[in-house]
Formats: sequence, structure tokens, C-alpha cells
Amino acid sequence: MSDVQQRIDTLVKGNRVVLFMKGTAQFPQCGFSGRAVQILKACGVADLKTFNVLEDPDVRQGIKDYANWPTIPQLYVDGEFVGGSDIMMEMYEAGELQQVLGAKAA
Repeated sequence: MSDVQQRIDTLVKGNRVVLFMKGTAQFPQCGFSGRAVQILKACGVADLKTFNVLEDPDVRQGIKDYANWPTIPQLYVDGEFVGGSDIMMEMYEAGELQQVLGAKAA
């Protein structure tokens, strides 16, 4: 595992809810990242850890390889890849995302 992959793995496994996004939760830098943050807020997630991929080009590319998923944002819960903003929205509308997050959300 490369250094970048190891850093990503540590972030994913060391935090319950991690969102790799463009920008920050307070100031998203793209609409998809903004939507992802709003969905998580609507689910009541209090322990969200975000990572701004715009500040680290290695992680920006590395996270795509890590999940074998071509786009950002990417959500991880309990060390498992959930999906990007479109999947998050579909899961939220179906009540599935709340179940994935709600069991342990504060």
C-alpha cells in the first residue's frame, strides 16, 4: 500500500463518518460536495470528519483509486465506502442513509 493509500486508510478507519470533498463543510467548493454535507446534516450527523481534497492533490487522486470510484465527494461510514452525492441522495430519499448513519449517530 502506498503512503497516500495508507493515509487514506487511516482516515477512513479512524473516523466513524468521513467525507472526502472539495472544500470544507463550512465552505464547499462544488455543488456535489455541498449537497453531500447538507444530506449528512439532515441525517443529524454530529461526528463528521471532512477532508478537503483540493488541499492535497495526492489524496485527490488517491481516493479515487482507494474506492475505485471516479468522482468526489466520497462518503465512508464505519470504514465502508457508501458512495458519492447521487447515491447519498438516493439512499437518503429511501431512508437507507439514515439507517446506516442513525444507528450510531449522536
